[in-house]
Amino acid sequence: MITNITRNELIERLDSGCELALVEALPSTSYNQARLPGAINIPPDQISELAATLLPDKTAEIIVYSASLACLHSQEAANELGELGYQNVRNYAGGKKDWFEAGLRIEVI
Repeated sequence: MITNITRNELIERLDSGCELALVEALPSTSYNQARLPGAINIPPDQISELAATLLPDKTAEIIVYSASLACLHSQEAANELGELGYQNVRNYAGGKKDWFEAGLRIEVI
């Protein structure tokens, strides 16, 4: 079962320098506009095609996020990663909306 991670837990993990993969499960147009620091993009309809290449270590900590609590892409992506054999996947359900509203640092192209 995939568990959730809160914004504060995610900040703590990022600030401590933990090795993790932060995955934005939204279309590339959304990812290219702005994203959480260090995030990679795996669009929700490309999880099975891109996961093995972008996430080669199935034991690594992976945190998936999408747009907001109302957007289910991150939960669906996290579930699919779990089905593909990834063992340490968590969902940041608040997603970009929660992060942006808190005024936290973002990356843009």
